[in-house]
Amino acid sequence: MQLDDEVCLCFHVTKRKLQNFLRVEKPRRVAQMSDCFGAGTGCGWCRKYLRVMFDAHQAGNAASAEDPASVDYARNRAEYIRAGGGTPPPGATPIDPAS
Repeated sequence: MQLDDEVCLCFHVTKRKLQNFLRVEKPRRVAQMSDCFGAGTGCGWCRKYLRVMFDAHQAGNAASAEDPASVDYARNRAEYIRAGGGTPPPGATPIDPAS
């Protein structure tokens, strides 16, 4: 995943925005990541990745070894939504119908 790829596909929050939020705001709990443009408050798919980013930041690492490819990340989100895992809000990045 690149810095300008969306982590929160519901609210279009990029990895860069989240890393800057972590650096500047220094949240004390992972739940505070939602203060970054609502990340994690839509369908819920990105919450696991937000936790990974938060934990890496707390450990002093800007990047994590668990970075998925953005295409795989979006495809897995589509499967999550189709399986009833969450409902994206209006305006969210649409799921790929071909997946």
